[in-house]
Amino acid sequence: MNNDMDLGPLLPEIILAATAVAGLLLGSFLPKDRQWLVRVVAALACVAGLVWTVGGETGPVFAATYTVDAATDATRVIVLVSVLLVLAMTRIGGHARETEFVVLLLLAALGAVLLASAGDLLLLAAAYLLASVPLYALTGFAKDAPGTEATLKFYLLGALLGTTMLFGVMLVSGVGTGSDYPTLRHALPDAPTEAVAVGAVAVLAGLLFKAGAVPGHFWVPDVTEGTMPAVGAIVTTIPKIGAVVATYRFVTTVPLDWSLLVAIIAAATMTLGNLAAFFQQNVRRLLAYSTISQVGYLLMAVAAGHALPSLLLYLAAYAVTNLGAFAVVCALPKADTIDDYTGLARHRPWLVACLAVCLLGLVGTPPTGVFAGKLTVFTATLDAGLGWLAVVAAVNTVASLFYYLRWLMPTLRARTGTTRVAGGVTAYVAAPASVAIGLLAGPILAAWS
Repeated sequence: MNNDMDLGPLLPEIILAATAVAGLLLGSFLPKDRQWLVRVVAALACVAGLVWTVGGETGPVFAATYTVDAATDATRVIVLVSVLLVLAMTRIGGHARETEFVVLLLLAALGAVLLASAGDLLLLAAAYLLASVPLYALTGFAKDAPGTEATLKFYLLGALLGTTMLFGVMLVSGVGTGSDYPTLRHALPDAPTEAVAVGAVAVLAGLLFKAGAVPGHFWVPDVTEGTMPAVGAIVTTIPKIGAVVATYRFVTTVPLDWSLLVAIIAAATMTLGNLAAFFQQNVRRLLAYSTISQVGYLLMAVAAGHALPSLLLYLAAYAVTNLGAFAVVCALPKADTIDDYTGLARHRPWLVACLAVCLLGLVGTPPTGVFAGKLTVFTATLDAGLGWLAVVAAVNTVASLFYYLRWLMPTLRARTGTTRVAGGVTAYVAAPASVAIGLLAGPILAAWS
């Protein structure tokens, strides 16, 4: 069969889509106390997708509008593992709409994978919508006032930058005489530079919104604080994976000198995220600003160019470490502020140990995965002649230690609330995984090169 029409390379995505549909149908016939079966089916689908990804086919599909390569496989692995961790940390058993939660999570994950693998601007726009709309619904899943407000802010900013992105897609496709990336690489060098620049920046604006980078970052803290903790973990992890990889593909396709622009965005993102996190008392807002700063570090690899393996390693480490920190938040649903964690070390020492590993991991403390990711990204940045950006990132890294320690120090001092088993278990898995990624950084880089 012609590889352009061969669905074999797309099996992980097909599994996600089919499971979302089947899960919705299954949940319609299950009683309220049996909705957990949909969660089990979703977990099995993720495992199946992981197994296929390890030994699956690669290459362009559907006339090169979709690309299955090392970046696609890495994105699949990171997203599917993230979904499994989220399913483990989320405790909505017996909820009348548990099925809907799982289905929306699967659709958002599918959107992130499609976003990262798109080789065509029209598919990129469709993936943007698929990666966004389910998250709007998840943000307001609890149907309370904070969640409703967060959903409105999320949706309005997403609609604005989504429309901007569609304008950019139209403009770039028009001057490039096509929408697929191979055609654009061939045609855009001869197209009017001004039109290409305006359209490309408009497309980039939509991708930066999904990544939570400046200037499309405003939604991140409000959504993370206003929604359920597990949904906060989802929106600060899964869409960023797809958006950052999509940004890398896009800037390496459009023949513009992106380096300085992306470097400035990266510096602004990491600096703003760190400065805003300094005096946050709400732990979810603190993590939200932390994730903004992490996107700044990730964009360094995009600015450097030719640093895709480093970017993928960093993304894997960030996803596991960030979800581990959120798992602790999910395990303590009544602990909203830093002061609420006072004395936690006396009663839940292993949970505090996991929190310490994850928070110090986000700083980039060896031997965690984020340390290995930062080291390779910093090296690529220096090799690209962006020494000033590496200095800014190093200063931000040191400064970020302050607000992470502000969270950890009270845990060593009076009593706190009880721990949910589900979130605690996820933290116990994510923290060692964060260290394991750092120790296995060499083989991981080799596999995704």
